[in-house]
Amino acid sequence: MHQQAARQLQERLTSLEPSAVLDQAVQFFSRQSGVYAAFLEKRGPTHVVLRGQGTEEIAIAAWSTEAGTTVSGSSYLFDQQVARFLDALPPLAPVRS
Repeated sequence: MHQQAARQLQERLTSLEPSAVLDQAVQFFSRQSGVYAAFLEKRGPTHVVLRGQGTEEIAIAAWSTEAGTTVSGSSYLFDQQVARFLDALPPLAPVRS
């Protein structure tokens, strides 16, 4: 089986703009300690690819939708760190009826 088939895609909605999400991803993962640090390898208008120890890859994407900014993250080994990053993003403002 190809190793990348085990990746888990995680998604969240946030009130941040896509570019701000990507900036925060780069900062968040570069601040991690030891084996959980990852650094910018590629950046596009809607995604960043970060590289960690042992060439581990983390992909974060962000794009605008009618509901807010959708953010997705994927990694083979850093699933817990991706979840922590997504949980740290500000939520959407509550909708008042």
